[in-house]
Parts: sequence; structure tokens; C-alpha cells
Amino acid sequence: MKFEAILFDCDGVLVDSEPITNGVLCTMLNEAGWAISAQDCMEIFIGKTVRSEAARIQAHTGKPLTDAWMAAFYKRRNVRLEAELQAIDGALDAVAAVHARLGGRIACASGADRYKVEMQLQKVGLAPYFAGRVFSGHEMPATKPAPDVYLAAAAALGVPPQRCLVVEDTVTGVTAGVAAGATVVGLCPSPVGHGSPEALRAAGAVQVLAHLRELPALLG
Repeated sequence: MKFEAILFDCDGVLVDSEPITNGVLCTMLNEAGWAISAQDCMEIFIGKTVRSEAARIQAHTGKPLTDAWMAAFYKRRNVRLEAELQAIDGALDAVAAVHARLGGRIACASGADRYKVEMQLQKVGLAPYFAGRVFSGHEMPATKPAPDVYLAAAAALGVPPQRCLVVEDTVTGVTAGVAAGATVVGLCPSPVGHGSPEALRAAGAVQVLAHLRELPALLG
């Protein structure tokens, strides 16, 4: 099949942010009274918004998830991302190659808040490739695993979702891409912090890449 556009998730696909974000979250949950390990925190929250697990957080901490707590989390998260964030290995070369091949018909469709997505792309040098084509699940009627953010990205590019290739690293994201009607490939550069290849395939990924250098070849 010939793809006319590529829609990228951000966290874990373009930038190696998951260990940083989850590290801050794990620390703050422990401070709030939930003795959760880094591994369990990653398994519960990867690919999801913190707010989507509000009931679970309240059950473990005995405290409601407040706007003030979330604001503190965002602030601490952003400080560490701005200091430490790096691109996923091969992301810059792969994005530059497919951007050229597709005449710029690529977009970033993330479940995260817009500030975080745009700051991260800027930090690692990817922002020019996605200028004006960044979509946040926070701005949609529903975020991933709902398809809204991918449908919005495809519509903005003027390409039917069925002609789009989605690149995702979590079951939540793969589910969203499949629901949008796109063809989804998984990215699993390491077993830590990402959906396993088996889980990504079970969610509907037609193929799982071990490295982003494999991506341009999928365009034929």
C-alpha cells in the first residue's frame, strides 16, 4: 500500500521522554503516600494521561487528584524534560527522510498537552518538520485510545486516514490509530517502558520496528 502521510506519536516515538516523565510521577506519587515502584508506575501510566487514573491514585493516596497537584507535576516534569530530554535514536534522520519523501505530509499526534509536545520537539530539533502540524489529545473531545487526535491530524493534512501510516509505541496509541482507520506500525526499541512487540501486534500493529531507521523503507 502506498501511504500519503505519516502521523507520529511523540513520547517514546520521537523523544525519549517516558523515563523522565514517569520518574517525576513515581517520585510524586510516593511523596503523596503511594509506595509504587518505577516499574509499576511505568506499566500503569505509559500511554495514558495521569488524570485518567485519578480514581486509582485517590484509592492509593487517600487524597483527591487536585488541579494544584497536577500543576506541580507539570512544573517538575517540564523542568526535567528541558534539562535532560533527548530524541529517540534515529528520529531526526527518519523524520527528515519521510518529510522530504512525502512533501511535508507528516504530523505529530500526541496524547500529551500541547506545551509539552511543542517544547519537546523544539528541544531535540524536530520542531521545523512539524510546524503547524502538532495535535494534542488534550484539545480533542476524547484523547487516546479514542481516534480523535489522529482523525484531526489526517483531516488537517487532507489525507484520508486509510492512506495514513501511524507510528506508535504503546497499546493505547496503537488502539487509537486502528480506530481512526489508519495502518499502524509499532516501535519497540527496547522492552523497558514500551509496549511489548506481542502486545502492540495484538492491539492491531501490522508490524513492529526495532529502530526508526526502518521507517522510510515502508514508504516503498
